[in-house]
Formats: sequence, C-alpha cells, structure tokens
Amino acid sequence: MHNGAQMAWVGVSFCFLLIFIVRTSYCFTVFNNESVTVSNNLNFTALFNYTTNFNSTVSAGSTPTASAKQTTTAKPVVPTKKRPKDTADAGFSDEDMGGTDKDLETKDKDKTQELECPPLGLESLRVEDTQLQASSYQRMGLGPHRGRLNIQSGIEDGDLYDGAWCAQYEDLDQWLEVDARRPTLFTGVILQGRNSIWSWDWVHTYKVQLSNDSVYWKPCMNGTEEAVFEGNQDPETPVLGLLPVPTVARYIRINPQTWYENGTICLRAEVLGCPLPDPNNIYMWETVQGSKDDLDFRHHNYKEMRKLMKSVSDECPDITRIYSIGKSYEGLKLYVMEFSDNPGKHELGEPEFRYVAGMHGNEALGRELVLNLMQYLCQQYKRGNQRVVRLVKDTRIHLLPSMNPDGHEGAYEKGSELAGWAMGRYTYEWIDLNSNFADLNNIMWDAQEMEQDKSKISNHYIPLPEYYTSEEAMVAPETRAVINWMQDIPFVLSANLHGGELVVTYPFDCTRDWAPREHTPTPDDSFFRWLAAVYASTNQVMANPDRRICHYEDFQRHNNIINGGDWHTVPGSMNDFSYLHTNCFEVTVELSCDKFPHASELPIEWENNKESLLVYMEQVHRGIKGVVRDKDTNAGIANAIIKVEDLDHHIRTADDGDYWRLLNPGEYKVTVVAEGYIPSVRRCHVGSEPRATICDFYLSKMLKQRLREILANGGKIPKDLQLRLRALRLRKLRATTKAINQRRARQRKARALRRSF
Repeated sequence: MHNGAQMAWVGVSFCFLLIFIVRTSYCFTVFNNESVTVSNNLNFTALFNYTTNFNSTVSAGSTPTASAKQTTTAKPVVPTKKRPKDTADAGFSDEDMGGTDKDLETKDKDKTQELECPPLGLESLRVEDTQLQASSYQRMGLGPHRGRLNIQSGIEDGDLYDGAWCAQYEDLDQWLEVDARRPTLFTGVILQGRNSIWSWDWVHTYKVQLSNDSVYWKPCMNGTEEAVFEGNQDPETPVLGLLPVPTVARYIRINPQTWYENGTICLRAEVLGCPLPDPNNIYMWETVQGSKDDLDFRHHNYKEMRKLMKSVSDECPDITRIYSIGKSYEGLKLYVMEFSDNPGKHELGEPEFRYVAGMHGNEALGRELVLNLMQYLCQQYKRGNQRVVRLVKDTRIHLLPSMNPDGHEGAYEKGSELAGWAMGRYTYEWIDLNSNFADLNNIMWDAQEMEQDKSKISNHYIPLPEYYTSEEAMVAPETRAVINWMQDIPFVLSANLHGGELVVTYPFDCTRDWAPREHTPTPDDSFFRWLAAVYASTNQVMANPDRRICHYEDFQRHNNIINGGDWHTVPGSMNDFSYLHTNCFEVTVELSCDKFPHASELPIEWENNKESLLVYMEQVHRGIKGVVRDKDTNAGIANAIIKVEDLDHHIRTADDGDYWRLLNPGEYKVTVVAEGYIPSVRRCHVGSEPRATICDFYLSKMLKQRLREILANGGKIPKDLQLRLRALRLRKLRATTKAINQRRARQRKARALRRSF
C-alpha cells in the first residue's frame, strides 16, 4: 500500500473509531499485556498492530480452565447515565397532552440502563449460524446456532428447534464461540438458561476467552487473576457480565464453569461489542446499514414519547391532533395521534384507519415504528410527497403507539437486552391484553348450532355479553378504553403491531371447540389473506427467501402469513373482536424476531417496514363505498345493513349514512336493509385499481313507516299516499282471490281423481 493510501485509510479509520467509541473514554486491552486509553488521542499503532503483539505464550487451541475457587468473580455491573431533566413536558398547550400523569408525579423514570456497546446480533439474527461454533453439542437441535438470547423452543424437547446450545459433555472444556468477523471491542456477555417446558438447565458461572484467529486464545483477566462471571439462577432472566477491561479481538468464547446441579451445560447468549474498522477491508463503511430518513431513532419512555408526539404536532398543526382514549391502570394516558386534512372530524365518505402498537409492553419495535411513522408523515407531507399527501387528504389516520404503557415502562427500565422474553408483556394487573377482549366467536358459533334458520343469526355487531360488562369482570382499563374507541369511530381497517416473530396473522384467532391449533377462516378469508400478503410481501425481511427462521416455526412455507387459529388459538383477541363487534378488518403483524431490538437496529427496522406500513394503509381504499340515503329527504341513514351475496358477514353504515365494504376485485350483488325502509339491491363492480367503487343507495320508506310518521305528527295523509294505499289493498285483494281460486281448483281436481277410482 502506498504512503498516500495509508494516510487516507488511517484518516477514515479515525472517523469510524470516533463514531463508535469517542463518546466515552475506555481502558481496554489489545492483547499485548498493556492497557490503552481511548480518548481524543487514539493509539492507532497499538490498536491496529494488536495481532502481532499477541501473547505468544498461550498455546494453540488451549482453553484455560482454572477452577472457580482459584479465581475472582467479576459481578455484572450495569453502567447508568442520567439524562437531562425534562423541562418542556409540563408546558404542553394541548388539553390532552397537558397536566401531569401519575408516573410524572411520583418518580423520574429517565434513569435507564445503557450498554456502552451494542449487541453483535445473536438475538436479532444479524450474527449468522456460521459464525457460531461450539466444543460439542448433544444433537443438532441443541447446536451452537441455538445459543441465541431469547430463542424459543418447540413444544416438545428433542425436535430440531430446541431452546439453547447444550454441550454433549459436562466438563470445564466446553465452550460456545462467536466470530465477529472483524476487529471488535468486546465489552460484555449476556447469558440465559435453556428455554424448555420440560427441562431446567442453566450455567451458574463462566469464563471468557478472546482470540484474533481462533487458534491462540487469551483469558479475560480481572486484575492479575482470571475473571469468572456470574451466570444464571433460573432459565429465563438475562444476566449481564461486563468485561473488567474491554478488549479488542475477533473471536470470543464463553466457557461454562459451574451449572445447575440437576441439569447440564445449556445456555443462550448475546455478546456486546463495538465493531472497529477492519484494516483488511478499507471499503467496510460502504456496507453500513441505516436509514436516510431524519427520524428520532431511539427507544422512548412514556415521557419522551409525549415530547416526540407534541413536537410532531407542533411541526404539522394543520394535519394532526393528539387525543387520549383513556388511562392505564397506573394512570398513564393512552395517547393517539390523528392525521387528517380536517383533524378531529369524520368526513363523509372518508375511511378511518388505525395502527395499534404496544399491546405487549415489551414488544417495543411496534411502538418505535409508529412514532417514526408520525414523524415521516409530517415531514413528507410538508415536502409535498404526493403519496403521503393523498393518504392524509383521503384517509383519517389514527396512531396509538402504546396500548400498554405500564408494561413498557417496566421493560424500558430493564433495557433492550435485559428485559427478557416476558418482562412488560402484561399490564400492571398481570393481564394479557391480547386475550382480554370479549369472546364473541363462541357466542356466534353456539347460536349457529342452536338455530335452524341461519339468516336469523347475527354475524356482525355482536353485542358485548352480560358477563363481560359486569363489575366483577376482569377487563383491563386499557381494554375498555380501546373498546370505547372502536365504538366511537367507524374504523374500516386496522393492524396491531407485535414482535417476537416474522409473520402476519389474520382472523379468526380463536378456534372452534377450543382446538389448540386449527385453520378457522372468516367469511372474508380471501380478503384477509390479501391484506396479510400485502404487508408480508413488501416487508424486506419477510420477503427475503434466504432468511433464517426466528425460533421454531417456518412461516416461509405459508408465504409469511397464517390464519391465527392455525398458529395457536387465542380466545378474546382484538382481531376477532374488531371483526365481529365493529366494521373493522384487523390483522396482527409480528415485526421481528427480537421483541425489543437495540436502538442501533431501529433505522434498519424502519427501512424493513416503511413500505409495508404505507402500502397497508392504502388498502383501506379497496372494495366499495358509498352513502345510504333516504330517498325523500336525502338524509343519511345510520345503521343500515350492507349485505354482500355469498359473504356471510355484514357491515353497517355510520352515523352519516356512509359505509365502506372491503372486497377483492369482482362483481357483487349488494343488498341494503334499514328498519322502516324497503330493501334496495344493486350490483357493484370492484376493479383491481387501488380505489373504492362508489355504490350509493337511496331507500324508500315503507308505507306503514310513513303512515306512522304522518299520524304521529298530526298530519293528513296526502292524496298520492292514499292512492298507493288503495293500490296496495287492491293488489292484496287480487292476490288473496287468486290464492283462493287456486285452492278451489286443486280441491275439484282431487275430488274428480277420487271418483275415477
């Protein structure tokens, strides 16, 4: 390499080192028995020549195995940082954003655990299976590729997708190795036990070794002694062990020392490290992933979420409105941001759409994507992005970023990697909101079994059962708030955003006869499959045919969509309730394998989901729409029933008489029925274009209804109505006479037939 090229490379390397580690001064080891302090004066000679200064006294392939009694223990200590006090929070001018919430009155939750270096990506799958090696493993289902933080196993032990890496032998020479594929400043390890219904396995203590070439290994030292780290005391709680001295290397090994006495050596892990410029790859920076959108890519607690929403509203006051639909058990408001060219008002013929995130508080990605979407819609609308302008002008969009703020606060305090798989999933009352809605499915199915005439069974707007509305019912305040929200606004389409998998599920979520897993479609199954496929096919990770499965389910064979009941039954889901109690079609999007990805992953996750979030919203403009009006007064008719032939699911008109019926392309016979009106029938054609076909209906009142209204008002019956009544009586008389004559003819024929015998 020429001198000029060397100088240029060093300059670029300097920039990247600043990006990764200039925030704080580290004292770290570079395998030459000396400590190097990283500050504004970086020691590049020591950093990039560490491979030649490696301690040659360590033998090839050796693994230090000093006993726990002979070493000291490096306890996991998590560094904390104090953020500046929030002074703007109390100054919100909006009525719904003003005031003080319970958590802001009692304690400051700005303190949170921050890991100085991000995870390498064992949990998020950024680390590939080929980067994981092990000394031994019991079988393929417990191989090193399963040693990932929070990985979930199948129902049965012994399948190909078990819940940890488990060594074949129980001795001190077992290890799990991670290849970072580039020089990395390793700062810590997070450990978990085995995920299993039937087996209890975890590691109590472990050592760490590091290497540049996977041949020569050096132990992690705690002063003059080999460091021993505290591991787990149960299978699920993640435990962080920070290296006493952050160390630059390419490979890292986790070497178990003691383990649960009734179990064996099994673990799931994440490794923390700051990637450094690779001297062998001067084009490394070209592969750095991120987003070009200028958004606030970080995790937001409740207070920070309020501030962000307020800032977006201030930036786009003409198209946004912030309102609250209720409070959590701990008194945190459930904030919604509305986007519309007329905020706060339902416009005739304009469909209502919603995104709901954070039903499970620890599934934080959905929350951040919804907050990103708020910022994106505002920015792009101001820039004149025609796609966004059209969405905002033609749709009333409602964004609820946190349905379970109490749960999220608990997970947020623990932090991205330390919250585990379940911390924050439930509400403060330990309620799973995902199954807290009224089970209307079985009410409908039970009625179908008992009633002979299927047309008499309600297949829509099924009312809440009495047991669900009683004071003793275990219904979370968050659930009640969302139900009231659904009843107040005529939503047409929705999606609720979850995490922990990569798949889109659609109703029904509950199976008949409580089967644990059974395909249970709705009458609108074809359109639901379309909705799910729209999101999945435009999601950059789901659409990748080479992606690794998250845990144990291979959803790619279903094109990354699945009927909810065919995955696992969930009585009382929001999807099913939304479909059976309101007009709204709703699906669940499982956004990523990692429920709570590190903040460094958020720009990538935004890019993975941005197009999906936009194109899914656009589906609210498919099918047919229109207004059902009184033919005489031209007034809209509320609660008119819209029936589509061969689809055993009806919808109803909103207060102004407008309706939206989501349908796939085709020709449909549509019947509109309203109390006191003569039913109207017409054919409506739905094209493949992403816009709804307008099908308006004008209904005439039945004569009895008109007579009641006239007589109730003390008026006289007009002549035209008298003539219609006279004509109606005459038709009934003729019909009655005809029926009598036909009966007489049949009787005469029967008597003649008897006489002939």
